[in-house]
Amino acid sequence: MPALACCVDAAHAPPGYAFPAGDSSLPFPVPCSPGVPLSTTSTHTAAAASENSSAHWSPSLSAALYKIDGWGAPYFSVNSSGNVSAHPYGADTLPHQEIDLLKIVKKVSDPKWVGGLGLQLPVIVRLPDVLKNRLESLQSAFDFAIQSQVYEAHYQGVYPVKCNQDRFVVEDIVRFGSPFRFGLEAGSKPELLLAMSCLCKGNPEALLICNGFKDGEYISLALIARKLALNTVIVLEQEEEIDLVIELSKKMSIRPVVGVRAKLRTKHSGHFGSTSGEKGKFGLTTTQILRVVKKLEQAGMLDCFQLLHFHIGSQIPSTSLLADGVSEAAQIYCELVRLGARMQVIDIGGGLGIDYDGSKSGNSDLSVAYGLDEYALAVVQAVKFVCGRKNVKHPVICSESGRAIVSHHSILIFEAISSSSTSAASMTSYEMQYYLGALTEDARADYRNLTASAIRGEHEACLLYADQLKQSCIDQFKEGNIGMEQLAAVDALCELFYKTIGASDPVRTYHVNLSLFTSIPDFWGIGQLFPIVPIHRLDQRPGARGILSDLTCDSDGKIDKFIGGESSLPLHEIEGGGAGGNGGKYYLGMFLGGAYEEALGGIHNLFGGPSVVRVSQSDGPHSFLVTQAVPGPSCGDVLRVMQHEPELMYETLKHRVEEYCHHDEDSDDGDSDHGMGSIASLANSLASCFHNMPYLVAPCSVTAMNNSGFYYCNEDDYNAAADTSSCEDEK
Repeated sequence: MPALACCVDAAHAPPGYAFPAGDSSLPFPVPCSPGVPLSTTSTHTAAAASENSSAHWSPSLSAALYKIDGWGAPYFSVNSSGNVSAHPYGADTLPHQEIDLLKIVKKVSDPKWVGGLGLQLPVIVRLPDVLKNRLESLQSAFDFAIQSQVYEAHYQGVYPVKCNQDRFVVEDIVRFGSPFRFGLEAGSKPELLLAMSCLCKGNPEALLICNGFKDGEYISLALIARKLALNTVIVLEQEEEIDLVIELSKKMSIRPVVGVRAKLRTKHSGHFGSTSGEKGKFGLTTTQILRVVKKLEQAGMLDCFQLLHFHIGSQIPSTSLLADGVSEAAQIYCELVRLGARMQVIDIGGGLGIDYDGSKSGNSDLSVAYGLDEYALAVVQAVKFVCGRKNVKHPVICSESGRAIVSHHSILIFEAISSSSTSAASMTSYEMQYYLGALTEDARADYRNLTASAIRGEHEACLLYADQLKQSCIDQFKEGNIGMEQLAAVDALCELFYKTIGASDPVRTYHVNLSLFTSIPDFWGIGQLFPIVPIHRLDQRPGARGILSDLTCDSDGKIDKFIGGESSLPLHEIEGGGAGGNGGKYYLGMFLGGAYEEALGGIHNLFGGPSVVRVSQSDGPHSFLVTQAVPGPSCGDVLRVMQHEPELMYETLKHRVEEYCHHDEDSDDGDSDHGMGSIASLANSLASCFHNMPYLVAPCSVTAMNNSGFYYCNEDDYNAAADTSSCEDEK
């Protein structure tokens, strides 16, 4: 579908008022404390101050301010240009291999005729090299732990596709993980179908773990996967599932491999541990597991019981809690061996956490107090100790790490298009005095009390009289006794006093071209925080603090909590005329969101998902190669999801155009071509709207539009442009 490209007019300040000559009997506001001037600061003065402060700022200070070296290591840093750079190979990335995210944005958003891809923001940037590095790092951590502990079996993980079911993400994981038998985990029939398809190209020893609630069709599909020589394990989540497995396997003459999910007593107290413990949503108790063993034995299928699975919750905060859960599960594993099951694998589930805020704390849902090496060592030691004590052969260790694998490889980049501004600087002293002179006597009395308190430096009294003055004027405005100009003057005056005594709210609202509900649903749904930082201008001191407000018509569509316990984010002024060398554009990135956000996002307000590009490291001058680019869903796409029919909608509107615009032809003095051209132009514009994305397009994008005012491109065009333009970059 073609991508949206439309012109959004920049907001202009309203024209100034006309002020008649005359003196005001009210004095101009005075300082709230001796020696502190109470005056507005001009834009030029503020800009000069900002420029001066930036001279003593550096990218390293920005890295510390936004904690990038904490949550971003080893994949993200701030380069000498003040832009965020990605390290595709983690700690092994050489300086010339770093990828400047601002250059990716430029490549993606520039029109085709200047060598860009013409894609619209917001955009998800996928870095498959980071994905590969995460897989290799996890495997390396377990290999080292197994070798150092002389463990007598191996590790082979699976990726739970529920974290991100995107085709290219799953295919990359299968391809990158093939050398070390990395498999997939599915929790539903559609996920099982995609896992089966992808693993046909994977390592034949890779596990296909079938979790989730199951019906006969699910189990039959899993048995078919077994028949197709895929290393499939049906993990029982409910006790009654074993009856279906026995019945269908005999009916289909397919010998299954069965596992059970144990409902452990071990759990952690954080948000992500709510599904674990005795009252958890999934799994079988020890009593139920014993009944499963008995049923399999009676059916002559006890040898099919080969895997034990458990999950004590995502974001496990510490290795001590992890070791406790693994030890409990290992005891159950050894008991199953004693009961005659032919056990082979212990599946420790998910839980490998990531550090969202860089604090390396074990007391938060946003962090973990360990790294990959400590995690792997704790698991291997716990299993080895229990099996050694029970004289049981060491099992293959499997984990279902999803969040830890895919979170880092995906970056959501979006633009702040405007920010709110205070009203204190909107009037000169003369304008303010003129309008204040027209206040009622009660309001003038409050004003005199406010001024007197300011002279004495009584800040509490200043706040009291300022609030009284505002409320009095609001009441007078509601009664029609004063005009909007007087009300605005009082607001400006009070804001001036608030600023001087440090009582004003310094936090601005930055309006971002994004849907929170579509792209960051976990923030709205469960309060999950993600690192959000500007991806450029980090060689400049941030001059403001802000919260982020999205495009949706919903009061919840805002981000007002940030990592580090902050209720606002240090941000730069959104300037025109080329601030930071980007024509005034201000780009922000949300990091570590590669897991769950895309799968959970909806279409609130009919905002579809972002555009997506895949970027690989390359040895050319720009260090990267765009290998794939896909535009986000169009207006027509999201309408179709809600059962509307864009084609019929267009025909209805086109008929309306022809019906109500025919008078234009009659008024053209015989120039019927011009009239028909007007109708055709309107119809074409309507058609274009169905093909364009719902998000806003910056005014500068008008250069990318065609004669009808819209820029057209389909997915094949984007991919061709990605390949061609990337090659040109490398040349």
